[in-house]
Amino acid sequence: MSALKNLIPAAVAALALCVLPGCSEKGPSGAPVVKVNGTTITKPELDRAVKTLLAQNRVNQTLPPDQMKKATDAALEQLTSAELLYQEGKKLAIKDLDQLVEQRYQKNRAAFPTKEEYDKALQAVGMTEAEVRDSMRKEIVVNYFVDQQFSAKATCSDDEARKFYDDNKAKLFQKGERLRASHILVSVDQKGSAEEKKKARDKAEALLKRVQKGEDFAAVAKAESTCPSRTKGGELGVFGKGQMTPPFEKAAYALKTGEISKVVETEFGYHIIKLQERIAPSTDRFEDVKFQIVQYLKMEQTRKAVAAFLTEVRRKAKIEKV
Repeated sequence: MSALKNLIPAAVAALALCVLPGCSEKGPSGAPVVKVNGTTITKPELDRAVKTLLAQNRVNQTLPPDQMKKATDAALEQLTSAELLYQEGKKLAIKDLDQLVEQRYQKNRAAFPTKEEYDKALQAVGMTEAEVRDSMRKEIVVNYFVDQQFSAKATCSDDEARKFYDDNKAKLFQKGERLRASHILVSVDQKGSAEEKKKARDKAEALLKRVQKGEDFAAVAKAESTCPSRTKGGELGVFGKGQMTPPFEKAAYALKTGEISKVVETEFGYHIIKLQERIAPSTDRFEDVKFQIVQYLKMEQTRKAVAAFLTEVRRKAKIEKV
């Protein structure tokens, strides 16, 4: 797959402003932080939005105050934009909107085996069932509005796609040597005690001895690894440089095909890596990535159109910080 696949989700995320929980139709709860044409965005909603934004950017540590303020400002900006789009979107009639909301809610609910687990998840994010439904309604309305007013009008010619390919061939479509590897992971909390870390490392060393003596690597991974990849026998798929954490990447690229590494420590714990295959450098053909390019350029066109629309709507809106 081309590196362009990483750009397309980013373009989608830029449009999906509504996935950040917004105000309830039945009235917000919590301290207000801003009013958008009379509709209140509350502190709990902003806190959830900040968590979502940090998670999207893979920030898993406490930020300094100045950086946290920037994250909070960015999240509030997104919430405000989402509310403005929602207010515009409500002007359009959506057939069977209530049914669409209920279908999405039930699909989300079905992802949890029991009601107790679902309730626990709601408590973790600080939302009620009504707030979840309202958030889903908002997402559906905003997505429909963006699709109808902007996405449906986006175009991309063959010449535009070809030019993008030619201009970005070296950056996006030429791939260096890649690896296909499997691993066994023994997780450990980096904030854990020295004893906990030693116990985890000792377990990894014991597992290493087992595979070195000829025990099937995939079978050991399935039985002992703490990584979700254990269901596939530790198979991680194909990856290139810059896609794995540095210690893991360094160890993997130093292996010969079929070779097993020593125990490798990363922020995730202790790994045992087996190199399955080295894949020679290559360049994607235009024909193979044309569809992705067209999708990306249409999304970029839509993103810019939405941004321009929001600039105009904000100019006319009444936005009050409380």
